[in-house]
Amino acid sequence: MKAHRYLSLALTGALLLAAGGCGAGGNSSGAAPAADMAAPAAGSAVYANAGAPAEAQEGLPEFYTEEYRYLAENGFHAVSTAPLSTFAADVDTASYANLRRMLLSGQEVPADAVRIEELINYFHYDYPTPEDGAPFSVSAEIAPCPWNGDTLLLRLGLQAPQPDWEAMTRSNLVFLIDVSGSMERYDKLPLVKQAFLLLTEHLRPDDVISIVTYASSDQVVLDGCTGDEAETIQAAIEDLAAGGSTAGSRGITTAYALAEEHFIPGGNNRVILATDGDLNVGVTSEGELVRLIEGKKESGVFLSVMGFGTGNLKDNKMEALADHGDGNYSYIDSALEAKRVLVEEMGGTLFTVAKDVKLQVEFNPAVLKGYRLIGYENRLLDAEDFADDAKDGGEIGAGHRVTALYELVPADSPMEVPGADLKYQTAADTGSDEWLTVSIRYKAPDGADSSLLEYPVGQEAQVAAASKDTAFAACVAQFGMLLRDSAYAGSATYAGVAEQLESLPGLEDDAYQEEFLYLVKQLARKG
Repeated sequence: MKAHRYLSLALTGALLLAAGGCGAGGNSSGAAPAADMAAPAAGSAVYANAGAPAEAQEGLPEFYTEEYRYLAENGFHAVSTAPLSTFAADVDTASYANLRRMLLSGQEVPADAVRIEELINYFHYDYPTPEDGAPFSVSAEIAPCPWNGDTLLLRLGLQAPQPDWEAMTRSNLVFLIDVSGSMERYDKLPLVKQAFLLLTEHLRPDDVISIVTYASSDQVVLDGCTGDEAETIQAAIEDLAAGGSTAGSRGITTAYALAEEHFIPGGNNRVILATDGDLNVGVTSEGELVRLIEGKKESGVFLSVMGFGTGNLKDNKMEALADHGDGNYSYIDSALEAKRVLVEEMGGTLFTVAKDVKLQVEFNPAVLKGYRLIGYENRLLDAEDFADDAKDGGEIGAGHRVTALYELVPADSPMEVPGADLKYQTAADTGSDEWLTVSIRYKAPDGADSSLLEYPVGQEAQVAAASKDTAFAACVAQFGMLLRDSAYAGSATYAGVAEQLESLPGLEDDAYQEEFLYLVKQLARKG
């Protein structure tokens, strides 16, 4: 793989973006309908978004007011005193696309911008397909930990059923688009327009589309058009222009009202918000936005949040909206990322198959003395929240995969775990050879009561050498820990991660994984 290959692709993508932003019908690709969508072909090249065209970079803002929620990295817990680990599922991928943008434009990456679970969940893994109508398949593997010889690595994988496009219900979609003055840059509203034009190419004739914009105030641009009115929808998108302040809360209220007005019982009802998150009129604080969106989700309308732009990105607000609004959160750094999110991953982005998904792992103290969940810091739950259906979990879409990694400390490991040596909490023989049990709670998309699934994991999950899926996920985890300057990175180095990646078979057949190797190598060269 050559660096110039990625840089030339980046320039091509950037020039296409600059041209596409002028509008006037240049966005139709003649792509196959949704039923024929596929991941990038084997060996195909994925862009590396190296930033703006040269002429656009001259106008880059001098200020930097991006905001990220503080993350306190998970530490080790003693099984004897804290045998339960509970968290909400998370299929967001915004963190990876955002930090890719930073790395390829030469920016420093803030530690709080690195959410390791989102980096891991950006990629595809070869998990088994659910059988007999099950909502998920669950797989587990326990392998040597590549950065710590005293621990093991547990990889848990959930796989939702792939979308059945012929059986998919009708969609009622409201495009909620930020057209405030902060959105006029080349990587904001012009890219938003490209993203929604891509999506309109895959609408079905009986889908219902509304468009709401917001700046100083909100405006209903389209009210309940059907998918067979594609030219009307596309013209409305192309005519959007930026200007004014950002009254996002008004737009949210109006968008949900329209979604409820055109609500399709048993259908796919969703608001898709496109913004840089810089709300500065009306409800503006993260806490107020959370309370606003929590009231809206009871309507049965789901939410997808797409973040755009640089300099004043309010990642914390967008993630909070998605987490508390039965939604998902993506960051769009190029037209090709928009295609990945809205076309290649359309089922996962737009069609929820399970909501309020929570995981709880119980560890056996006779086998393990400690554990550490890697990532999911802002998705942690108290143990009692697991069975409480009033407590929010995460949403999983059609075809989505959820991966979680734990670093495990075996009972006979020389590694010390804080709290593991309490006088009256010695590990007892439970009479079971199971290492742990994975419990999952979830609700149907229109359900109020959760169902429970349980999966014991024992010695049979342990392998001498990690599978490709586990090894690749471990590489992504190390990459994230190094970017965060983690206290738990152990022997991990960028050069070591690159070496591990290059040893994996078939990496060149997955363009996204190949691009990840390129990023790691760039960091390794910097030392």
